[in-house]
Amino acid sequence: MERDNINALMEKTEQWILPELETVFTSEEAEDITVKAALYSLYAGGKRLRPLMMYLTSDMLKLDFDIDADVKYFAATLEMLHTYSLIHDDLPALDNDDLRRGKPTCHKAFGEGIAVLAGDLLLNKAMERLFLMCEKHPGYIYAASAMAENSGISGMLGGQSIDIASEDKEISLDLLTELQRKKTGAFIEAAVVTPYYLSTLMKRSDSIKDETASDLRKLAEHIGLAFQIKDDILDVTSDSKTLGKSTGKDARDSKATFVTLLGLKGAKKRLEDESDCIKVILDKFDNNGFDTTDYRTLTDFLVNRNR
Repeated sequence: MERDNINALMEKTEQWILPELETVFTSEEAEDITVKAALYSLYAGGKRLRPLMMYLTSDMLKLDFDIDADVKYFAATLEMLHTYSLIHDDLPALDNDDLRRGKPTCHKAFGEGIAVLAGDLLLNKAMERLFLMCEKHPGYIYAASAMAENSGISGMLGGQSIDIASEDKEISLDLLTELQRKKTGAFIEAAVVTPYYLSTLMKRSDSIKDETASDLRKLAEHIGLAFQIKDDILDVTSDSKTLGKSTGKDARDSKATFVTLLGLKGAKKRLEDESDCIKVILDKFDNNGFDTTDYRTLTDFLVNRNR
């Protein structure tokens, strides 16, 4: 995989999503200290993986260009939800991190109280945006509700809950996998499936039996696990300067990871297994006439990255 290819995809995604993010708050609202803190984290950059995966799903499935603006709207909303989760995750009461995306975390830059409010603000604003879009397009209600569900107790928040409850405890590989499917994987699932839900005006009852929706959810699950396993590996093999965030904290905080449960060699083998599962699903899309080149570029990067 050529790094230039993934860099080009990430740059394209940043150019695609940034104008939408810039519309989230008015110039008057942006004068408020809580909004400034929210924007500090929202504009901090990072890989923009979730918007990128929305873009790639739309491109792979050759979805109607007319919905591009709506996909972008949902992508920005998901990035807000993801950023809120990071702000809160970094707080002293949770992971107590000082560094995120190469910059001081929100609570280090603005104080704990404002950081809590900034996360709350992004969550509140994201839900407001989902309601407004459903008012405009009632057919998008399942896509919106599924995204909200992915942020709640059956998704990201549920993963955080398991994570906190499991501190200083020995947990099984199955529970760790469930934790990461929710904490990391839920928003990745939202990114991968939302464009398809939008294009088909998917209903909840239809999503259960729809083969493409099922394949996309499986793809998201394996991408999410591969991403997290690689993160766990980098946490013990890399450094803060390279990653742009603290390293070695899971071990210091006695948190279970794929490395602590499987060992470094075992975690690398599990990463290979997840990568193979991703390739099988992408092969199926290829066989159905879809171009998975860019998705393969992304997944190769996630598995082989050093940051």
